[in-house]
Amino acid sequence: MAVLKVKFTKTKRDKLAQILWILNWVSVLSGIILFSLGLFLKIEIKKRNEVMAKGDVNSVPNMLISVGVIACIINFLGGKICYDCSDANKFSRWKLVMLPYIVCTFCFTFCILVGALMCYTMRNELEESLYLGLRDAIKFYKDTDIPGRCFLKKTVDMLQIRFQCCGNNGFRDWFEIQWVSARYLNMASKEVLDRLKSNVDGKFLVDGVPFSCCNPSSPRPCIQYQLTNNSAHYNYDFLTEELNIWVKGCREALLDYYTAIMRSIGIAALLIWLFELSVLIGVRYLQTAMKNVLLLGDLEGESDGWLLENSFVETAKYNISIIKNLGKANQISTVSGMNDPNIDVQNTNCGKNNITTKSIPAAS
Repeated sequence: MAVLKVKFTKTKRDKLAQILWILNWVSVLSGIILFSLGLFLKIEIKKRNEVMAKGDVNSVPNMLISVGVIACIINFLGGKICYDCSDANKFSRWKLVMLPYIVCTFCFTFCILVGALMCYTMRNELEESLYLGLRDAIKFYKDTDIPGRCFLKKTVDMLQIRFQCCGNNGFRDWFEIQWVSARYLNMASKEVLDRLKSNVDGKFLVDGVPFSCCNPSSPRPCIQYQLTNNSAHYNYDFLTEELNIWVKGCREALLDYYTAIMRSIGIAALLIWLFELSVLIGVRYLQTAMKNVLLLGDLEGESDGWLLENSFVETAKYNISIIKNLGKANQISTVSGMNDPNIDVQNTNCGKNNITTKSIPAAS
């Protein structure tokens, strides 16, 4: 029994073809939107590429870009098919193409759904990439004279100012690394030498942060050094008083930023998927209705259209049996007692005895 069978008159078929023609052109626009969203996300990720470790963070934008391009191509072809389907004579040219086209479009719409879901599952990969990238960027913050790292100080400072954050997990990350270059340390100072000797690795560690961690909205002048020393500042208690530096870590700030972008892109992709699915359903109805018109032979009469010719269970069993039998056609039977069929074929004797020897004319 057919699933969701609908009866179509000649007028309804024509109107359906015209509506689908318009919707396919709208779908081309949706493909451009998907492409643009993927490109936008790729550019935004590339902007912070210096503070991200190499990984699969570009899988989502690449997926959206690819799906967007395919959407434009498929829907452009679909518009041409639907336009010709308003005429039964023109439909005969697309009769054998429409079913494969519907199958390919179904797989394509499934890819849109996968891309939308990937926007919500990318958070863990992005968080790990940001954690490792920011850790290395902060570690090399002081290396302003080393090629390949000299830009990291500016990158980290601009990042902390732009996203109002400090450190990787928080401002205390700066306490654990030497972020002041040795060229700016006075080696004749006893305080500097004591700090270098007090550390096992010989690093100059201070309870301070770069200037970019300062919160300009604070009424108090920025305290960026001796943050944990209450006696170094008047009327100050770092445990109870709200610090005038950014408390949020940059990993959390960037993760929130990209999560908001991907959530919006995911919603847009889901809406486009629903739209593409509705267009695909309409094309399926048009294909079956026009096919039945040709079978009935009455081009002006009514015809039935459906989503599936048989029930879901029967259709599933039929498709599974096709998949199972795909490779059996090329297999040679190995049943006991049966020989290779090529053995019984008589070979043509191409020996020298059957060749007529012709005399070779002697050279004059």
